[in-house]
Amino acid sequence: MLFKNHKEKMRNFWRGVEVPENLASVTSINEASEVDAQDAGLTHTQVNEIWSAVEGFYKTGMHPGMSFCMRKNGKIILNRSLGHARGINASEGLSEPVLMTPETPVCLYSASKAVMAMLVHKLAEEGKVNLLNPVAHYIPEFAQSGKEKITIYQMLAHRGGFPTIDQDIPMEEMFNREAILDIIYATSASCPDGRDQAYHALTSGFIADELIRRTTGKTITEYLDEKICKPMGMKNFTFGLNEEDREKVALNYVTGMRNGKIIGGILEKVLGVSVEEAAEISNSEGFMSVPMPSANLYSTAEEISRFYQMLLDDGKFAKKTIFDKLTIQTATREAGKARLDKAIKLPMRYSAGFMLGGKPVGMYGLRTHEAYGHLGFSNIFCWADPERDISVALLSTGKPIIGNHIVALLKFVHTISSLTEK
Repeated sequence: MLFKNHKEKMRNFWRGVEVPENLASVTSINEASEVDAQDAGLTHTQVNEIWSAVEGFYKTGMHPGMSFCMRKNGKIILNRSLGHARGINASEGLSEPVLMTPETPVCLYSASKAVMAMLVHKLAEEGKVNLLNPVAHYIPEFAQSGKEKITIYQMLAHRGGFPTIDQDIPMEEMFNREAILDIIYATSASCPDGRDQAYHALTSGFIADELIRRTTGKTITEYLDEKICKPMGMKNFTFGLNEEDREKVALNYVTGMRNGKIIGGILEKVLGVSVEEAAEISNSEGFMSVPMPSANLYSTAEEISRFYQMLLDDGKFAKKTIFDKLTIQTATREAGKARLDKAIKLPMRYSAGFMLGGKPVGMYGLRTHEAYGHLGFSNIFCWADPERDISVALLSTGKPIIGNHIVALLKFVHTISSLTEK
């Protein structure tokens, strides 16, 4: 009884969820998609170690639901899920929790930016924009308050000078694209020459959407569907959701320690709202119903892993050319060495659309200088590593910043980077 009470107290302290002792009861495996480890150039022991690291991450109780997909040498070695997609709180009105499956779509939050950026690179590939031209060349209204010289490339590399907007607005205003565009146009450039690196959490997505509209006459959702979803057979890969699809997605939950003033203040400035509000808003009809290209791409782990595998394969998928090889090289080439990001207060190394790995260590593990991908709030990891020929996606529904998951997360990325290193 004392041990049980202690566990419950610790779970409340960390704002965690109860993890069943028998993980098989909350594990779903898409067995038809997984190949034998040896067919992908790994041993069964290596694959089991990787999955064990994923399970260890789930056991921390910081993520009610989690899905994972990993390809090695172009072949799926793991396509599985753990936990529940929704229904873990009585307030949700469900008689029992809904099991997470590999087919459950999850909001990628900021990991959406990589896909958004590749659509802008597609515009350049098709000759509709030049990445070195100012954004204002295509959107004249953008040339206000010192932003007239900011280029598309600088915007994608988080040097656009408009990481946040000048006004405090209700979150529902973020669902009104015309209103938010007007606010972005009027926002003063924090650095008119594009030298400062500061993470653009939401703002750049609205401008990317507008670039696509003005140069193609299509919305970013239509352009995504035409250029990526249909040719790659994606079923869930979309910004925002149709009404009939909203009941299928995993919900997001606040977990982890309550953030103090310093960390909470930094995150609120980046996100525009508190961590708690960010999770709550993402479950709302307003957030799900409109495209927010920097924040609400919905995908399964397998689909976003498929996207990164296509990039590894020089833009090819099933004998179709989705992107030119040169386009991918442009998109994944570093925009500058690692430097302090003025928004998130951490050293970051970006390309024009991706968060890059590091050497001797980076966010994707040891000696991952060539890796590229993107993180999503707060423990969503999607990346590709050309040196290891892997594409990886870990999608999670808990939103901890400080929690008892950190060691397990580090073990997860270390396990993958070390076991797949050539």
